[in-house]
Amino acid sequence: MPLASFTMTCRRYLRPSRSVLSPLFLFPFLFTFLGACNQVPLNSTTSTSPSTPASPSVSQNSPSKVNGASSITIRDPVIDTLLERQEHIYRIAAPLIIKNAVLCRTQARPLLGFTAKNQYSYPPELSVAARQSLGLDERLQVMQILDGSGAMRAGLKRGDILQTIQDITIPTGPQAEPEAARMLSPILKNLTEINITVIRQNQPITVNVPLTLACAFAIDVGNTQNVNAYADGRRILLTRGLLDWLSTDEDVAVIIAREIAHNVLQHAKQLQQMATLSIVIDNLLLFKPDQVAANSSNGIKITPEKMDQDADRLALFMLARAGYDLASFTRVMQKLAQIPNASQANTYPALHPWTEGRQSVIQSTMKEIRQKQSAKKALVP
Repeated sequence: MPLASFTMTCRRYLRPSRSVLSPLFLFPFLFTFLGACNQVPLNSTTSTSPSTPASPSVSQNSPSKVNGASSITIRDPVIDTLLERQEHIYRIAAPLIIKNAVLCRTQARPLLGFTAKNQYSYPPELSVAARQSLGLDERLQVMQILDGSGAMRAGLKRGDILQTIQDITIPTGPQAEPEAARMLSPILKNLTEINITVIRQNQPITVNVPLTLACAFAIDVGNTQNVNAYADGRRILLTRGLLDWLSTDEDVAVIIAREIAHNVLQHAKQLQQMATLSIVIDNLLLFKPDQVAANSSNGIKITPEKMDQDADRLALFMLARAGYDLASFTRVMQKLAQIPNASQANTYPALHPWTEGRQSVIQSTMKEIRQKQSAKKALVP
C-alpha cells in the first residue's frame, strides 16, 4: 500500500483500463513498492523471457513457514528475479527519497515506509507463482521495509499480514489496495503516527509506526531494452535497458536523483508534455508493452539545456544528502553518451544532450557542495 508512491508496480497490469494511478497510488500516507512483473536483477545473466514466465520449481528440501505453517517452498525464477531487482532498486532509492524531503518541497509526503502485496498484486501469469513462492493469499502482506523509516524503527517485519490500521479492518481480495486507500485516507490526515495490527506467526501484534517524511514519487522499471528514463511530474521510470547499461548502485542513484529533480522542478509541466510522458510510462509498465511505440520518440521533446543544468544541480545536492559519491555523476553522463544509437530519439542522451554547459554547471556545483560540507553548512542549493 503506498503513499503517493514509490512503485515498481505489477498491479496496474491486471486492469489496464484503470486510471494510471489508482486510489491506492494517490493515497497520501502509506508507502507501496510493487515489483515490475518481468524484471531481472541489475547485471543479471538470467535469460528468462519476460513474456513467457518460467515454470515453478520446488526447491530442494526447502521447508518454509508461511504465517506459522510449515510448507515446501515452490520457487519461481520470475518471482525470484523480480524480488531481487525490486529490493535492489528499493535500497538505492531509499536514502534519496527520505533524506531529500526538504528539497522535494510540496511533493514530500509522510510515508509508513513498508510495502504490501497480496496475490492480486501480480498479473494472472504470475499469480499462482506468487502464492506458491511468496506465500501470498487474499490478504495484504508486508514485503519490504524501507531503511530508516518509521516502519523499520517500529519493528514491522516481512511476512506480517495487515489486519487493521487505526482500528479499521484492512480489506482483502482483488481490490484490497484501492479499498484500503479509500477507507483510510480521510482518517489518517494530520497524523504523525499510526497503530497497525498485524498477524505474525498466527498471533496478532500491534505496533505504533511513526510516519516518515519523504519525496512522494513513484519509481518504476519499464519493460524495454531502450536506454532511457522518464519523469512525468509524479512518476519516474527507468528502463531495463538503462539499468543493464549502468554498472553500480551509484550509477543508478545518479539517474534516479536527476529524474526526481526534473519532477521537483516541474519540467514536464513547463514543457507541456505531462500527458505525453504519462502515456509512454503507462505503455512501458505493461506486461507486454507496445514495442513499436516503445521504439519511437512518441513526440517527447528534447530537454532544454537550462532545464538539464537545473536538474543536474539539484540532483547533485540530493546525492550528497543521501551519501552517494558525487564523482560518479560525470562518469554516468559520459557513459550514457556512448551508448549504441545514442542519437536515436528514444534514448537518454538524445533527450538529455551532454554539453559543455552541463559539465561546467556540474563542476561548479560539486565545488559548492564540497565547500558547504567543509564548512558544515546545510546542503541546500
